[in-house]
Amino acid sequence: MAREKLEAVADAEATPELSYREQLDFLNPIAQPLASRKLTRKLLKCIRKAAKHKQLRRGVKEVQKFINKGEKGITVLAGDTLPIDVYCHIPIMCEDRSLPYAYVPSKTDLGIAAGSKRPTCVIMIKPHEDYQETYDECLEEVSALPLPL
Repeated sequence: MAREKLEAVADAEATPELSYREQLDFLNPIAQPLASRKLTRKLLKCIRKAAKHKQLRRGVKEVQKFINKGEKGITVLAGDTLPIDVYCHIPIMCEDRSLPYAYVPSKTDLGIAAGSKRPTCVIMIKPHEDYQETYDECLEEVSALPLPL
């Protein structure tokens, strides 16, 4: 059994990951505003740093709960989540509370950046002094993205 797990991990590592451009083929129609390749990398880097300090909210239920409680942060959504009914209310909640949000192309990348083996479709990054500079850069760029009509 352990051998099968090792082989599965080796196969997963050998499988080439999709590039940013290839991931765009799997986006939902509601994935707006979409982070650019550069901003996606910055957001994933910020998520990795936040995960080290346990400053993340992960998953639709948890993010929704803390948005309702008034917690501040950057909400990052995966653009390839199906069905979209699962999380289509989150951007509206963010807009109502003036929280910045952006879509990235892959829920798998989002889950890996958060330190999880499972893909995740929504993450909220909370501010923290140890990665404040990276957080502020991401906040500025995400806030500058045009909101959908």
